[in-house]
Amino acid sequence: MKVYNTLTRQKEEFVPLEPGKVKMYVCGPTVYDYIHIGNARPYVIFDTIRRYMEYKGYEVNYVQNFTDVDDKIIKKAITEGVDSKVISERYIEEAKKDAEGLNVEPATKNPKVTEEMDGIIEMIQTLIDKGHAYEVNGSVFYDTKSFADYGKLSGKNIDDLEAGARIAVDETKKSPMDFVLWKPKKEGEPYWESPWSQGRPGWHIECSVMAKKYLGDTIDIHAGGEDLVFPHHENEIAQSEAANGKPFAKYWLHNGFINVDNKKMSKSLGNFFTLREIVEHIPYDVVRFFILSGHYRSPINFSKELMESAGAGLDRIKNAYKSLLFMESKAQGTMTEDEAKLNEDADKFRVQFEKAMDDDFNTADAVTAIFEIAKFANVNVSENSSKDFVTAIREKMLTLCDILGIKPIEEAKDEQISANEVEALIAERTAAKKAKDFARADAIREELSSKGVVIEDTRAGVRWSYK
Repeated sequence: MKVYNTLTRQKEEFVPLEPGKVKMYVCGPTVYDYIHIGNARPYVIFDTIRRYMEYKGYEVNYVQNFTDVDDKIIKKAITEGVDSKVISERYIEEAKKDAEGLNVEPATKNPKVTEEMDGIIEMIQTLIDKGHAYEVNGSVFYDTKSFADYGKLSGKNIDDLEAGARIAVDETKKSPMDFVLWKPKKEGEPYWESPWSQGRPGWHIECSVMAKKYLGDTIDIHAGGEDLVFPHHENEIAQSEAANGKPFAKYWLHNGFINVDNKKMSKSLGNFFTLREIVEHIPYDVVRFFILSGHYRSPINFSKELMESAGAGLDRIKNAYKSLLFMESKAQGTMTEDEAKLNEDADKFRVQFEKAMDDDFNTADAVTAIFEIAKFANVNVSENSSKDFVTAIREKMLTLCDILGIKPIEEAKDEQISANEVEALIAERTAAKKAKDFARADAIREELSSKGVVIEDTRAGVRWSYK
């Protein structure tokens, strides 16, 4: 398995620090509002990478934080006249709902900044003691010139950065590139006690502390959006490696941006959308499928036309899978010799899928492999196929869909009727039609429709699905 490492700017063979185990940290959202479509991409991408690692047999310790103290959270709290925690807790729960809608597996741990203050203060003090940070009037800054490797992730030169920086007249930092680790409180802001002042941490220190606490000094994979390479991830490296005296992360993975109608997403351009706004018109599973239809490192363009295309593609997969389920319910018998050969031939799609995913998680080509097995099923599986053969092809298809987090069949929502109840009503409707009780048959169809079930009469029998 090869992964593109931002740190080395090349694809490398993935070799975990500990055989059979992967320690993975993904930067999570700042919870002041609903997550936007740009947040959805790393949610889906790194969840998929985790799923594939698990498919390959790794035990993945997956940590994704919530930034629950920030200027934007404080501003919103002041506007609403509530405590900052009310805002952060509200949007943590909303982010979890969106993650569930996108079929993102729960993280091993979702640490919150506000619950990690002791560790943050301890690491800042360690950096001061080691000569990598300094205190000025209650603020603590990281001394970027004290870390010789500063800029190694982003490829930026600190002297060039400093030359291009503009420093305010009252700036108290030694260098314009030094960044804040701790800042004193302002009136009305939440604060914590520290050796330097009543205040709160800077943004970058939180991830260094949480990665160390839940994964150790050195981790396998650190991931996030391309926009985090500099300064956030660059600063994380400087903090962690200076404090711990060890490499911070072996592999750095970053997803590309999402553009909207070929323009960078921006509130000023009026093309900024929360995920919640989008799923009012487009189902979560189509959003996930759309995100997976491009390579994670490449920019992708969000538009109505492309989303409709993604929805049509997902429907092709779903329809093929529904047909397999339907035929499986009717089929009988064991696999014939010819079917056994076809079943063996179908293994090529798994090989095709794994080849794509082993090449830096190329989900676009992995999706193509699923389309291919769907086409294979449509051509080679029929009402005359044996149950063993239909089941084998269906399970191959489901395995590949599961790795990408694609659900090829709708699941009943809490308020919907169960599959067993649907089958019972369909059986009753079939009996009513045979008895020429068409009024009862029509009533059952209406009842099923009212409960979110669509039925279709075919020559081979009744097919049904949730709306």
